[in-house]
Parts: sequence; C-alpha cells; structure tokens
Amino acid sequence: MSENHNKHEIYKREGKLYKFSDYTLKRVNEIIERYPEGKQKSALIPLLHIAQEEFGGSLNADIMDYVAGLLSIKPIEVYEVATFYSQFYLDNVGKYVIEICQTGPCLACGGDEMIDYLKTKLGIEAGETTADGIFTLKQVECLGACGYAPVMQVNTCFHENLTKERIDEIIDLYKNQAEKPQSNDEKWVEKFYLRK
Repeated sequence: MSENHNKHEIYKREGKLYKFSDYTLKRVNEIIERYPEGKQKSALIPLLHIAQEEFGGSLNADIMDYVAGLLSIKPIEVYEVATFYSQFYLDNVGKYVIEICQTGPCLACGGDEMIDYLKTKLGIEAGETTADGIFTLKQVECLGACGYAPVMQVNTCFHENLTKERIDEIIDLYKNQAEKPQSNDEKWVEKFYLRK
C-alpha cells in the first residue's frame, strides 16, 4: 500500500461530531425506511444533499462518516459517491454555486463571453468564492440544455439563453435572496421527503 494512503484532503478530519437536528433526523429516518432491509444505501444521494445543506454547504470526512453510520455502510462507499458527483462539494463554497457550461454548444452561442463577464462581474476566477461568501464560480462540462445555450446552473436552478443583462438580473436576484432565511419548503430535507 502506498505511504500516501489516507493523506488525501478527503481524509482530513476536523474531529467535530455532526448530528442532524431532531427534525431533520426524523425525516432522514423516514427516507431510509423507504428502502428494503439491506438496501438502505439507496438513500445515500438524498442524505448527502441534506447533510451538505444542514452542515454548512460542503462535506468533509466527519460528515461523510456520520452519513455512512446512518446507512450502516462503509465510509469509503460514501466518499466514492461524494467525489463522483459534481453537486457535492468537498471544499467550502459560497451560498450560491454558479456552474456555467464551458462545452462546445454553449461556447458557440457566446458562452465564453458569458464566462468572462461572470468572472469580471463577481471579481473572481473559476473555482473561487466571492469575499462576501455569496457566490462560488465553477466552469463545468455539459449541463444538458444545449438547445438553450449558453446556460448556467445556480445551485439547483437552471438559467438559459444567457446574456450580460440576464446575468445582471440573476446575480441581483441571488444577492437579494442571500440575506433571507431559506424556507423549509426550499430545503433538501423537504424535497426528498414525500408526504404520505
């Protein structure tokens, strides 16, 4: 085994104990119970979304270990999923993560100009977060909305047919929302919880 085993950033521990709020834990247990005995791992993606949101916007080893314990699976099974999907963040991010498409169809429709405009408007480069902690900018591969290029996704909301004016409106909208508390209906725990 390599001497670099367990030295990767993902394995760094803060030594902090994480636990969902009583309300969230009740909902999480109801989500887990949807799956047959031995198949609880199927709840992993919803639980990672909920954990990321409840514990500050990103995942660390302590949080992922907590989720593994809830599902009675090995921590590596959680790490594999969290590092595979781009919607899970292992580094601290802003309240709003802007993912702008950098592939052919979007670039052919002016996406490169929109990327440059976003960098200038926010005063950051791709992979960085604004000083106020509101926005993180990421350049990503195809968002699957080529017919509406150029496109970007802010958290889970798509914004299509981008122009500089449209970007100004979108950034202003999120800046204004940044100080408002998130309603329960907007939280992942409610999106994944199906009322009977």
